[in-house]
Amino acid sequence: MYQQKFVNREDELKFLESRYQSNSPEFIVIYGRRRVGKTELMLKFLENKNGVYFLASKEGDRQNIKDFSQTAGRVLNDEYFGQIEFPDWFTLFESVFKHRKFCELAEKNKFILIIDEFPYLIHSNKAIPSVFQKIWELCMKKENIMLVLSGSSVSVMESEVLGCKSPLYGRRTGQWQLDPLDFKHLGEFLPYSKEDLVLLWSIVGGIPEYLLKFDANLSLWDNVRNNVIQKGTYLYEEVEYLLNEEFREPKNYKLIFKAIALGYNRLGEICNYTGLDKSMVSKYLDVLNKLHILREEIPVTASLKFKRRLYFIHEPFFNFWFRFIYSNRIDLEANRQNEVLEVIKRDFPLYCGHIFEVLVTELLMRKQILIDHPFTKIGRWWHKDKEIDIVALNDATKEILFVECKWKNLSRRQAEVVLGELSEKSRHVDWNNAARMEYFGIIGKRIEGKDELRGKGFVVMDLDDF
Repeated sequence: MYQQKFVNREDELKFLESRYQSNSPEFIVIYGRRRVGKTELMLKFLENKNGVYFLASKEGDRQNIKDFSQTAGRVLNDEYFGQIEFPDWFTLFESVFKHRKFCELAEKNKFILIIDEFPYLIHSNKAIPSVFQKIWELCMKKENIMLVLSGSSVSVMESEVLGCKSPLYGRRTGQWQLDPLDFKHLGEFLPYSKEDLVLLWSIVGGIPEYLLKFDANLSLWDNVRNNVIQKGTYLYEEVEYLLNEEFREPKNYKLIFKAIALGYNRLGEICNYTGLDKSMVSKYLDVLNKLHILREEIPVTASLKFKRRLYFIHEPFFNFWFRFIYSNRIDLEANRQNEVLEVIKRDFPLYCGHIFEVLVTELLMRKQILIDHPFTKIGRWWHKDKEIDIVALNDATKEILFVECKWKNLSRRQAEVVLGELSEKSRHVDWNNAARMEYFGIIGKRIEGKDELRGKGFVVMDLDDF
Protein backbone atom coordinates (compact mmCIF):
# COMPACT_ATOMS: atom_id res chain seq x y z
CA MET A 1 0.00 0.00 0.00
CA TYR A 2 2.78 2.46 0.92
CA GLN A 3 5.72 2.53 -1.44
CA GLN A 4 8.89 4.56 -1.27
CA LYS A 5 9.15 6.86 -4.27
CA PHE A 6 11.83 9.13 -5.57
CA VAL A 7 10.17 11.96 -7.47
CA ASN A 8 11.86 14.70 -9.49
CA ARG A 9 14.94 16.36 -7.86
CA GLU A 10 16.45 16.63 -11.34
CA ASP A 11 18.05 20.02 -10.66
CA GLU A 12 19.53 18.83 -7.36
CA LEU A 13 20.97 15.66 -8.88
CA LYS A 14 22.35 17.63 -11.82
CA PHE A 15 24.08 20.00 -9.39
CA LEU A 16 25.58 17.17 -7.33
CA GLU A 17 26.68 15.33 -10.46
CA SER A 18 28.43 18.45 -11.81
CA ARG A 19 30.38 18.79 -8.55
CA TYR A 20 31.23 15.09 -8.65
CA GLN A 21 32.63 15.44 -12.19
CA SER A 22 34.79 18.47 -11.33
CA ASN A 23 38.58 18.23 -11.35
CA SER A 24 39.05 19.34 -7.74
CA PRO A 25 38.02 18.25 -4.23
CA GLU A 26 34.50 19.34 -3.32
CA PHE A 27 32.94 20.43 -0.03
CA ILE A 28 29.15 20.58 -0.47
CA VAL A 29 26.53 21.65 2.08
CA ILE A 30 22.97 20.31 1.74
CA TYR A 31 20.30 21.49 4.15
CA GLY A 32 16.53 21.83 4.51
CA ARG A 33 13.68 21.09 6.88
CA ARG A 34 12.99 17.58 8.15
CA ARG A 35 11.14 15.17 5.85
CA VAL A 36 11.93 17.21 2.73
CA GLY A 37 13.92 14.34 1.19
CA LYS A 38 17.61 15.13 1.80
CA THR A 39 18.56 11.56 2.74
CA GLU A 40 16.78 10.07 -0.28
CA LEU A 41 18.47 12.62 -2.54
CA MET A 42 21.94 11.77 -1.25
CA LEU A 43 21.38 8.03 -1.40
CA LYS A 44 20.07 8.37 -4.95
CA PHE A 45 23.17 10.38 -5.89
CA LEU A 46 25.44 7.81 -4.24
CA GLU A 47 24.01 4.93 -6.29
CA ASN A 48 26.70 3.20 -8.36
CA LYS A 49 29.42 5.43 -6.89
CA ASN A 50 32.13 4.73 -4.36
CA GLY A 51 31.60 6.44 -1.04
CA VAL A 52 30.43 6.39 2.56
CA TYR A 53 27.01 7.49 3.75
CA PHE A 54 26.95 8.10 7.50
CA LEU A 55 23.97 9.19 9.62
CA ALA A 56 25.23 11.00 12.71
CA SER A 57 23.60 10.70 16.13
CA LYS A 58 23.56 12.70 19.36
CA GLU A 59 25.56 10.03 21.16
CA GLY A 60 28.81 12.00 21.21
CA ASP A 61 32.11 11.88 19.36
CA ARG A 62 33.30 8.53 20.68
CA GLN A 63 30.22 6.61 19.51
CA ASN A 64 29.95 8.49 16.20
CA ILE A 65 33.63 7.87 15.43
CA LYS A 66 33.13 4.18 16.19
CA ASP A 67 30.01 3.97 14.00
CA PHE A 68 31.68 5.87 11.16
CA SER A 69 34.76 3.62 11.24
CA GLN A 70 32.54 0.52 11.02
CA THR A 71 30.64 1.99 8.07
CA ALA A 72 33.89 2.96 6.36
CA GLY A 73 35.32 -0.49 7.05
CA ARG A 74 32.50 -2.12 5.09
CA VAL A 75 33.05 0.22 2.12
CA LEU A 76 36.81 -0.37 2.27
CA ASN A 77 36.19 -4.11 2.47
CA ASP A 78 38.22 -4.24 5.69
CA GLU A 79 36.43 -5.85 8.66
CA TYR A 80 39.29 -4.92 11.02
CA PHE A 81 39.09 -1.20 10.24
CA GLY A 82 35.84 -0.89 12.17
CA GLN A 83 37.39 -2.51 15.22
CA ILE A 84 40.08 0.13 15.62
CA GLU A 85 39.57 2.62 18.48
CA PHE A 86 40.32 5.96 16.82
CA PRO A 87 41.01 8.72 19.37
CA ASP A 88 39.52 11.55 17.29
CA TRP A 89 38.00 12.49 13.94
CA PHE A 90 41.27 13.67 12.41
CA THR A 91 43.00 10.35 13.04
CA LEU A 92 40.00 8.48 11.66
CA PHE A 93 39.93 10.38 8.35
CA GLU A 94 43.71 10.31 8.06
CA SER A 95 43.55 6.51 8.36
CA VAL A 96 40.77 6.30 5.75
CA PHE A 97 42.83 8.28 3.24
CA LYS A 98 45.93 6.14 3.84
CA HIS A 99 43.99 2.90 3.37
CA ARG A 100 45.01 0.89 0.32
CA LYS A 101 41.43 0.36 -0.83
CA PHE A 102 40.62 4.07 -0.61
CA CYS A 103 43.68 4.89 -2.72
CA GLU A 104 42.56 2.38 -5.36
CA LEU A 105 39.02 3.77 -5.47
CA ALA A 106 40.03 7.44 -5.40
CA GLU A 107 42.51 6.80 -8.22
CA LYS A 108 39.61 5.88 -10.52
CA ASN A 109 36.83 8.24 -9.44
CA LYS A 110 36.06 10.82 -6.80
CA PHE A 111 35.33 9.22 -3.43
CA ILE A 112 32.17 10.53 -1.73
CA LEU A 113 31.90 11.15 2.02
CA ILE A 114 28.38 12.02 3.18
CA ILE A 115 27.70 12.97 6.80
CA ASP A 116 23.96 13.31 7.31
CA GLU A 117 22.51 15.28 10.27
CA PHE A 118 25.82 17.04 10.87
CA PRO A 119 24.14 19.28 13.50
CA TYR A 120 23.91 16.22 15.76
CA LEU A 121 27.71 16.18 15.94
CA ILE A 122 27.70 19.87 16.86
CA HIS A 123 25.01 19.21 19.47
CA SER A 124 27.40 16.89 21.29
CA ASN A 125 30.59 18.87 20.65
CA LYS A 126 30.48 22.62 19.93
CA ALA A 127 34.05 22.44 18.59
CA ILE A 128 33.06 20.19 15.67
CA PRO A 129 33.12 23.02 13.06
CA SER A 130 36.73 23.78 14.09
CA VAL A 131 37.58 20.08 14.02
CA PHE A 132 36.28 19.69 10.47
CA GLN A 133 37.97 22.91 9.39
CA LYS A 134 41.28 21.35 10.41
CA ILE A 135 40.42 18.04 8.74
CA TRP A 136 39.47 19.79 5.49
CA GLU A 137 42.53 22.04 5.39
CA LEU A 138 45.16 19.50 6.40
CA CYS A 139 43.69 16.32 5.05
CA MET A 140 40.61 16.25 2.87
CA LYS A 141 41.27 18.95 0.29
CA LYS A 142 44.42 17.11 -0.76
CA GLU A 143 42.40 14.03 -1.76
CA ASN A 144 40.13 13.18 -4.67
CA ILE A 145 36.99 13.38 -2.57
CA MET A 146 33.58 14.98 -2.38
CA LEU A 147 32.57 15.82 1.19
CA VAL A 148 28.85 16.40 1.73
CA LEU A 149 27.60 17.78 5.05
CA SER A 150 23.83 17.65 5.44
CA GLY A 151 21.45 18.81 8.14
CA SER A 152 17.79 19.34 8.99
CA SER A 153 18.34 22.08 11.54
CA VAL A 154 18.35 25.01 9.14
CA SER A 155 19.40 27.50 11.81
CA VAL A 156 22.43 25.39 12.84
CA MET A 157 23.51 24.78 9.25
CA GLU A 158 23.23 28.48 8.40
CA SER A 159 25.07 29.68 11.49
CA GLU A 160 27.58 26.91 12.35
CA VAL A 161 28.45 25.71 8.84
CA LEU A 162 27.63 28.51 6.40
CA GLY A 163 27.73 31.53 8.72
CA CYS A 164 30.54 34.07 8.47
CA LYS A 165 31.52 33.41 12.10
CA SER A 166 31.85 29.67 11.56
CA PRO A 167 35.34 28.13 11.25
CA LEU A 168 34.01 26.39 8.14
CA TYR A 169 33.06 29.67 6.47
CA GLY A 170 34.57 29.98 3.01
CA ARG A 171 35.55 26.31 2.77
CA ARG A 172 32.47 25.03 1.02
CA THR A 173 32.60 24.76 -2.78
CA GLY A 174 28.83 24.58 -3.17
CA GLN A 175 25.58 24.54 -1.25
CA TRP A 176 21.91 23.73 -1.84
CA GLN A 177 18.88 24.34 0.33
CA LEU A 178 16.41 21.59 -0.48
CA ASP A 179 12.83 22.84 -0.82
CA PRO A 180 9.57 20.87 -0.78
CA LEU A 181 8.49 19.42 -4.12
CA ASP A 182 6.63 21.68 -6.53
CA PHE A 183 2.86 21.39 -6.79
CA LYS A 184 3.15 19.90 -10.29
CA HIS A 185 4.71 16.73 -8.83
CA LEU A 186 1.91 15.87 -6.39
CA GLY A 187 0.06 13.93 -9.07
CA GLU A 188 2.98 11.49 -9.22
CA PHE A 189 2.10 10.39 -5.69
CA LEU A 190 -1.70 10.29 -5.85
CA PRO A 191 -4.15 9.94 -8.79
CA TYR A 192 -6.35 12.88 -7.76
CA SER A 193 -8.11 15.58 -9.77
CA LYS A 194 -6.44 19.01 -9.92
CA GLU A 195 -8.97 20.34 -7.44
CA ASP A 196 -8.18 17.58 -4.95
CA LEU A 197 -4.46 18.09 -5.55
CA VAL A 198 -4.85 21.73 -4.49
CA LEU A 199 -6.67 20.53 -1.37
CA LEU A 200 -3.90 17.98 -0.80
CA TRP A 201 -1.24 20.71 -1.12
CA SER A 202 -3.24 22.81 1.35
CA ILE A 203 -2.90 19.98 3.86
CA VAL A 204 0.65 18.59 3.46
CA GLY A 205 2.37 20.90 0.97
CA GLY A 206 5.13 19.30 -1.08
CA ILE A 207 6.79 17.24 1.66
CA PRO A 208 7.51 13.78 0.15
CA GLU A 209 7.41 11.93 3.48
CA TYR A 210 3.90 13.23 4.18
CA LEU A 211 2.62 12.47 0.69
CA LEU A 212 3.83 8.88 1.08
CA LYS A 213 1.56 8.45 4.11
CA PHE A 214 -1.50 8.82 1.88
CA ASP A 215 -3.03 5.68 0.39
CA ALA A 216 -3.53 5.98 -3.37
CA ASN A 217 -6.56 3.66 -3.10
CA LEU A 218 -8.41 6.07 -0.80
CA SER A 219 -10.14 9.36 -1.53
CA LEU A 220 -8.63 12.57 -0.21
CA TRP A 221 -11.02 12.87 2.72
CA ASP A 222 -10.75 9.18 3.62
CA ASN A 223 -6.99 9.68 3.75
CA VAL A 224 -7.41 12.72 6.00
CA ARG A 225 -9.56 10.69 8.37
CA ASN A 226 -7.41 7.55 8.37
CA ASN A 227 -3.90 8.98 8.04
CA VAL A 228 -3.94 12.56 9.33
CA ILE A 229 -6.49 13.06 12.13
CA GLN A 230 -6.52 9.47 13.41
CA LYS A 231 -4.98 9.29 16.88
CA GLY A 232 -1.66 7.42 16.87
CA THR A 233 -0.89 7.88 13.17
CA TYR A 234 2.37 9.37 11.93
CA LEU A 235 0.93 12.70 10.78
CA TYR A 236 -1.26 13.12 13.85
CA GLU A 237 1.85 13.27 16.05
CA GLU A 238 4.27 14.81 13.53
CA VAL A 239 4.17 18.51 14.46
CA GLU A 240 4.32 17.69 18.16
CA TYR A 241 7.46 15.65 17.50
CA LEU A 242 9.11 18.37 15.39
CA LEU A 243 8.46 21.07 17.99
CA ASN A 244 9.80 18.93 20.82
CA GLU A 245 12.87 18.21 18.70
CA GLU A 246 13.52 21.89 17.93
CA PHE A 247 12.51 23.63 21.20
CA ARG A 248 13.09 22.89 24.87
CA GLU A 249 9.87 24.68 25.89
CA PRO A 250 7.42 24.31 22.99
CA LYS A 251 4.29 25.39 24.92
CA ASN A 252 4.46 29.11 24.06
CA TYR A 253 5.41 28.36 20.47
CA LYS A 254 2.26 26.24 20.15
CA LEU A 255 0.13 29.12 21.39
CA ILE A 256 1.66 31.44 18.81
CA PHE A 257 1.21 28.91 16.01
CA LYS A 258 -2.41 28.37 16.96
CA ALA A 259 -3.09 32.11 17.01
CA ILE A 260 -1.62 32.60 13.54
CA ALA A 261 -3.39 29.53 12.14
CA LEU A 262 -6.70 30.97 13.36
CA GLY A 263 -6.06 34.25 11.53
CA TYR A 264 -4.42 36.45 14.15
CA ASN A 265 -1.56 37.72 12.00
CA ARG A 266 -0.47 41.00 13.60
CA LEU A 267 1.83 41.25 16.61
CA GLY A 268 -0.85 42.87 18.77
CA GLU A 269 -3.45 40.27 17.80
CA ILE A 270 -1.07 37.43 18.61
CA CYS A 271 -0.29 38.98 22.02
CA ASN A 272 -3.99 39.41 22.82
CA TYR A 273 -4.84 35.83 21.81
CA THR A 274 -1.94 34.17 23.62
CA GLY A 275 -1.83 36.45 26.66
CA LEU A 276 1.96 36.63 26.28
CA ASP A 277 4.06 39.75 26.75
CA LYS A 278 4.81 41.72 23.56
CA SER A 279 8.60 41.50 23.94
CA MET A 280 8.34 37.74 24.51
CA VAL A 281 6.14 37.23 21.44
CA SER A 282 8.53 39.35 19.35
CA LYS A 283 11.42 37.16 20.46
CA TYR A 284 9.55 33.94 19.59
CA LEU A 285 8.50 35.32 16.20
CA ASP A 286 12.10 36.23 15.43
CA VAL A 287 13.26 32.69 16.28
CA LEU A 288 10.56 31.12 14.10
CA ASN A 289 11.45 33.46 11.26
CA LYS A 290 15.10 32.45 11.40
CA LEU A 291 14.05 28.80 11.35
CA HIS A 292 11.97 29.48 8.19
CA ILE A 293 8.88 28.07 9.91
CA LEU A 294 7.11 31.43 9.85
CA ARG A 295 7.25 34.13 7.22
CA GLU A 296 6.64 37.80 7.84
CA GLU A 297 5.09 40.01 5.19
CA ILE A 298 5.05 43.70 4.39
CA PRO A 299 3.19 45.29 1.45
CA VAL A 300 5.12 44.50 -1.72
CA THR A 301 5.63 48.21 -2.43
CA ALA A 302 6.68 49.14 1.13
CA SER A 303 10.21 49.85 2.34
CA LEU A 304 11.98 47.36 4.60
CA LYS A 305 11.41 49.77 7.52
CA PHE A 306 7.65 49.10 7.41
CA LYS A 307 6.67 48.11 10.96
CA ARG A 308 3.11 46.74 10.85
CA ARG A 309 4.12 43.34 9.61
CA LEU A 310 1.88 40.32 9.18
CA TYR A 311 2.95 36.82 10.26
CA PHE A 312 1.98 33.58 8.54
CA ILE A 313 2.91 29.93 8.98
CA HIS A 314 5.18 29.04 6.07
CA GLU A 315 4.45 25.31 5.96
CA PRO A 316 0.98 24.17 4.80
CA PHE A 317 1.03 21.15 7.12
CA PHE A 318 1.90 23.23 10.17
CA ASN A 319 -0.95 25.54 9.22
CA PHE A 320 -3.40 22.66 8.81
CA TRP A 321 -2.25 20.91 11.96
CA PHE A 322 -2.72 23.91 14.23
CA ARG A 323 -5.94 24.99 12.56
CA PHE A 324 -7.70 21.61 12.60
CA ILE A 325 -5.82 19.04 14.71
CA TYR A 326 -4.44 21.03 17.64
CA SER A 327 -7.71 22.98 17.95
CA ASN A 328 -9.76 19.76 18.01
CA ARG A 329 -7.38 17.65 20.09
CA ILE A 330 -9.95 16.85 22.81
CA ASP A 331 -12.42 15.38 20.31
CA LEU A 332 -9.71 13.53 18.40
CA GLU A 333 -8.29 12.01 21.57
CA ALA A 334 -11.82 10.76 22.28
CA ASN A 335 -11.88 9.04 18.84
CA ARG A 336 -14.47 11.42 17.36
CA GLN A 337 -12.67 11.56 14.00
CA ASN A 338 -15.84 11.56 11.90
CA GLU A 339 -17.25 14.57 13.73
CA VAL A 340 -13.99 16.50 13.39
CA LEU A 341 -13.74 15.56 9.72
CA GLU A 342 -17.14 17.14 9.10
CA VAL A 343 -15.94 20.33 10.80
CA ILE A 344 -12.83 20.35 8.61
CA LYS A 345 -14.84 19.83 5.42
CA ARG A 346 -17.24 22.60 6.43
CA ASP A 347 -14.48 25.13 7.16
CA PHE A 348 -12.07 24.05 4.44
CA PRO A 349 -13.26 26.34 1.60
CA LEU A 350 -12.45 29.39 3.73
CA TYR A 351 -9.14 27.89 4.88
CA CYS A 352 -8.20 26.87 1.36
CA GLY A 353 -9.00 30.37 0.06
CA HIS A 354 -5.95 31.80 1.81
CA ILE A 355 -3.73 28.79 1.09
CA PHE A 356 -4.67 29.05 -2.60
CA GLU A 357 -3.19 32.56 -2.62
CA VAL A 358 0.02 31.16 -1.16
CA LEU A 359 0.14 28.42 -3.80
CA VAL A 360 -0.45 30.83 -6.68
CA THR A 361 2.25 33.18 -5.33
CA GLU A 362 4.68 30.27 -5.15
CA LEU A 363 3.87 29.19 -8.71
CA LEU A 364 4.49 32.77 -9.89
CA MET A 365 7.78 33.03 -8.03
CA ARG A 366 8.98 29.72 -9.46
CA LYS A 367 7.91 30.81 -12.96
CA GLN A 368 5.55 27.87 -13.38
CA ILE A 369 2.62 30.06 -14.42
CA LEU A 370 2.51 33.32 -16.42
CA ILE A 371 6.04 32.65 -17.63
CA ASP A 372 5.69 35.38 -20.28
CA HIS A 373 5.49 37.99 -17.52
CA PRO A 374 8.99 38.36 -15.94
CA PHE A 375 8.49 40.06 -12.57
CA THR A 376 11.23 40.98 -10.13
CA LYS A 377 9.10 41.29 -7.00
CA ILE A 378 5.92 39.46 -6.01
CA GLY A 379 3.81 39.73 -2.86
CA ARG A 380 0.64 40.93 -1.20
CA TRP A 381 -0.39 44.57 -0.89
CA TRP A 382 -2.58 46.28 1.67
CA HIS A 383 -3.30 49.76 2.94
CA LYS A 384 -5.90 50.59 5.58
CA ASP A 385 -9.09 48.74 4.53
CA LYS A 386 -7.89 47.83 1.03
CA GLU A 387 -6.04 44.66 0.09
CA ILE A 388 -4.87 42.92 -3.10
CA ASP A 389 -3.96 39.23 -3.05
CA ILE A 390 -0.94 39.45 -5.36
CA VAL A 391 0.93 42.38 -6.86
CA ALA A 392 3.86 41.60 -9.17
CA LEU A 393 6.36 44.29 -10.17
CA ASN A 394 9.07 44.68 -12.77
CA ASP A 395 11.30 47.59 -11.81
CA ALA A 396 13.10 47.65 -15.16
CA THR A 397 10.04 47.75 -17.43
CA LYS A 398 7.72 49.53 -14.94
CA GLU A 399 5.12 46.77 -15.47
CA ILE A 400 2.75 45.92 -12.64
CA LEU A 401 0.29 43.03 -12.42
CA PHE A 402 -2.64 43.01 -9.98
CA VAL A 403 -4.17 39.59 -9.25
CA GLU A 404 -7.11 38.37 -7.21
CA CYS A 405 -7.25 34.68 -6.24
CA LYS A 406 -10.67 33.07 -5.80
CA TRP A 407 -11.06 29.50 -4.59
CA LYS A 408 -14.48 29.16 -6.19
CA ASN A 409 -16.24 28.70 -9.52
CA LEU A 410 -16.95 32.03 -11.18
CA SER A 411 -19.25 33.00 -14.00
CA ARG A 412 -17.97 35.50 -16.54
CA ARG A 413 -20.09 38.20 -14.93
CA GLN A 414 -18.69 37.43 -11.46
CA ALA A 415 -15.14 37.51 -12.82
CA GLU A 416 -15.80 40.90 -14.44
CA VAL A 417 -17.06 42.28 -11.13
CA VAL A 418 -13.90 41.06 -9.35
CA LEU A 419 -11.69 42.58 -12.05
CA GLY A 420 -13.57 45.87 -11.83
CA GLU A 421 -13.09 46.03 -8.05
CA LEU A 422 -9.43 45.11 -8.53
CA SER A 423 -8.97 48.02 -10.96
CA GLU A 424 -10.50 50.39 -8.42
CA LYS A 425 -8.20 49.18 -5.62
CA SER A 426 -5.14 49.41 -7.86
CA ARG A 427 -5.46 53.22 -7.90
CA HIS A 428 -4.36 53.25 -4.26
CA VAL A 429 -1.11 51.39 -4.99
CA ASP A 430 1.67 53.97 -5.00
CA TRP A 431 4.35 52.71 -7.40
CA ASN A 432 5.59 54.49 -10.54
CA ASN A 433 2.14 56.01 -10.89
CA ALA A 434 3.00 58.26 -13.82
CA ALA A 435 4.80 55.75 -15.99
CA ARG A 436 3.62 52.22 -15.28
CA MET A 437 2.06 49.59 -17.53
CA GLU A 438 -0.83 47.92 -15.69
CA TYR A 439 -2.25 44.42 -16.06
CA PHE A 440 -5.18 42.94 -14.18
CA GLY A 441 -5.73 39.25 -13.51
CA ILE A 442 -7.90 36.72 -11.77
CA ILE A 443 -7.02 33.14 -10.89
CA GLY A 444 -9.75 30.82 -9.65
CA LYS A 445 -10.98 27.27 -9.38
CA ARG A 446 -13.17 27.47 -12.51
CA ILE A 447 -13.80 30.63 -14.56
CA GLU A 448 -16.34 30.82 -17.38
CA GLY A 449 -15.58 32.92 -20.44
CA LYS A 450 -11.81 32.84 -19.99
CA ASP A 451 -11.06 33.37 -23.66
CA GLU A 452 -13.33 36.39 -23.94
CA LEU A 453 -11.78 37.99 -20.86
CA ARG A 454 -8.29 37.30 -22.17
CA GLY A 455 -9.33 38.91 -25.42
CA LYS A 456 -10.00 42.08 -23.45
CA GLY A 457 -6.43 42.05 -22.14
CA PHE A 458 -7.04 40.43 -18.73
CA VAL A 459 -4.82 37.71 -17.27
CA VAL A 460 -7.20 34.84 -16.48
CA MET A 461 -6.36 31.35 -15.24
CA ASP A 462 -8.11 28.49 -13.52
CA LEU A 463 -7.14 24.93 -12.58
CA ASP A 464 -7.30 23.74 -16.18
CA ASP A 465 -4.37 26.05 -16.94
CA PHE A 466 -2.15 24.74 -14.14
